[in-house]
Amino acid sequence: MPYLDNPADGQPGVPSAVDLGGPRPRRITVISAGMGAGHDGAATELTRHLAALGFHVDRHDFLDLLPAGTGKLLCASYHRLLTWVPAGYQCLYAATEHDRRPSPAVRVLLRGARRRTLATVTADTRAVVSTYPGASQVLGALRLRGRLAIPALTYLTDFSVHSLWVAPGIDAHLAAHAVPAAQAHEQGAVGVSVTGPLTDPRFTPATEADRRAARARFALPEAAPLALLVAGSWGVGPVREAAAEIRDTGVAEPVVVCGRNHALAERLRADGITHVHEWVDDMPGLMHACDVLVQNAGGLTSLEALASGLPVVSYRCIPGHGHTNAAALEEAGLAPWIREPDHLAPILAELLHGPRRETQRAAGLALYASAAAGPAQTVAAVAGRPPSVVRAKARARARAWGRTVAVPSEGPGLTAAVRPGAPGLPGAIPSGAPGPAAGVVPDQVRRRAAVRRAIPGLPAAARHAEPGLPVDNRRAEPGLPAGYRRVEPGLHAVLRRVMPARPAAGSAAPVLAESAATGLGASAVARPRPSTRRTRRRTTLMLAAVAATVSLGIGAPLADAYGDAPAHHLGALTHYLEDDDR
Repeated sequence: MPYLDNPADGQPGVPSAVDLGGPRPRRITVISAGMGAGHDGAATELTRHLAALGFHVDRHDFLDLLPAGTGKLLCASYHRLLTWVPAGYQCLYAATEHDRRPSPAVRVLLRGARRRTLATVTADTRAVVSTYPGASQVLGALRLRGRLAIPALTYLTDFSVHSLWVAPGIDAHLAAHAVPAAQAHEQGAVGVSVTGPLTDPRFTPATEADRRAARARFALPEAAPLALLVAGSWGVGPVREAAAEIRDTGVAEPVVVCGRNHALAERLRADGITHVHEWVDDMPGLMHACDVLVQNAGGLTSLEALASGLPVVSYRCIPGHGHTNAAALEEAGLAPWIREPDHLAPILAELLHGPRRETQRAAGLALYASAAAGPAQTVAAVAGRPPSVVRAKARARARAWGRTVAVPSEGPGLTAAVRPGAPGLPGAIPSGAPGPAAGVVPDQVRRRAAVRRAIPGLPAAARHAEPGLPVDNRRAEPGLPAGYRRVEPGLHAVLRRVMPARPAAGSAAPVLAESAATGLGASAVARPRPSTRRTRRRTTLMLAAVAATVSLGIGAPLADAYGDAPAHHLGALTHYLEDDDR
């Protein structure tokens, strides 16, 4: 099995649960999200595989872990954004696709879920697995802050990897194919491994007898070529246009699945599309009845079709992840992406009657045969590590990220910040050395530490800025007027005069005029400057887009649907959140 930054410590394979040394762990937490059916579908299959290995699995919906009911609002906003303002979603997706860090608005939203997410982990839980990028961000933050002591893993449900999927602090990222694995690695993910996809075992290649029985069960023509058109559980995208264009080619007859979009199904029937289904429980049987799958999002349904030996084609894809997933599937050689309507008929004909049909079927089936160990076995291997190994890896990761801790120093009311055990740094405390470091508790390190790192060769007052942390970052430079020091970029002032130190009342310890009090004592700390101008502009644009989407993309259509005045956007949104079915 190909590995990148193998979470199994570079071993050529991942042992199964029965190979783990010591007592086998019994409980794993899986966090998904009801944003469509793809994330939940992957979590369901992962749960089933882990249960077969003897684990007890706790399932949680991340939307329920967000505070004050914002999960439901987030899901509704995302749904309406795809439905009413798809161009706005494309802009948001493209603007954040390669960001190394979520926007401030997203971080504020996710920070509110940390406490509830941590509460899902019981005392005997040995690993947490996320199938949703928001949950991965929260779990990674908890790991980095030392509040989550067990491994956290991410299973990448998409074939393309948005930056939100990659969270610092996550121990392993599991991918279905080498293409998403490479994208995750380029985004900075660690512990990336190719473990294969997760699908229901009912999705298998059909025999001729299975095909005939399925067509009779769904009242489909016995001999006509059938193109199964899917649009996810929400039925979003230009489905009506795609169905009409497939019918007009004369190459295949469309069979459309609208998910839970009842209105779309009614419109398709009014358009003259004969075979229209809403939510289908027997999707394996429907795939057995059809000859090719036409999809627009690249989600779980595409993987299920590949497992069924059904050729897959991407057409009229939804914005954002629909486009990037289609590009990734095409790069992997699993599904061609039809970008122009003129190319629809010839490519469908090739996949139905030409040699390309068998090539595509073989590539899809090989995806399931290539992985030596599935995601469940990889999760079991990571969860089976002894706790001491996990703690050692957490310390190594913290050192790699340059994290620091503050310990009491000599002298009343003073602190010195060093990186424990880091060789070559002035004042670094050797690993295992007795002294003040032994009395530092995690809460003090996490919440109240003055974080500064000493740099060799600089004056004692000069400290180097650690990204995202409050630091004293003043260094003396030649050529400046006497009594001045330049403040490094990232702080409020550019040039500041150093004032004489004044002794504190009743104390002989000098205090710098520019020092700020910290929770552990007085230290010279310069607050970091707010975000850069580019980040502020991006955040403002994103907030404005979200506000406009909620007001216009959701409130205005709902106001019309509920019969309210056109300006009553907020009232109509309230009706919707209260499950008013008008």
